[in-house]
Amino acid sequence: METQELHRGRLIDHLQLVVADLAASKAFYSAVLDALEVPMGGSGDDWFWADELFVSSRDSEAAQGALTGRHHLAFQARDRAMVEAFHRAALASGGRDNGAPGERAYHPGYYAAFVIDPDGNNIEAVYHGEARRSAPSVQITF
Repeated sequence: METQELHRGRLIDHLQLVVADLAASKAFYSAVLDALEVPMGGSGDDWFWADELFVSSRDSEAAQGALTGRHHLAFQARDRAMVEAFHRAALASGGRDNGAPGERAYHPGYYAAFVIDPDGNNIEAVYHGEARRSAPSVQITF
């Protein structure tokens, strides 16, 4: 068998689930993430997060914009120009605007754009501002 090598960066920045019963979801995800040895990152009255998973109630500020089919996926962008290119390409290819490129209050430097895909999902591209990576990718050989 031939050896294969993959380089994985962070294509997916985060996944957000908008849930009907936040308490039940928190109990569920706390248990399964504990079994997987993934610590909870934090929580508020209407949200919690762990690693790249963000879970909120439909009334949460994080669920802003058009309420979609409860799926929110964020791609990581290299810079602000890439966020803007994502937004233009999405609108030109059948997406609907759900938040033009701009700064968001999530943390300083958070620059993002949101679109609704053809199936009603909320898709985001985000640039977190200037940062230094410990490595450009993770190398996996099998």
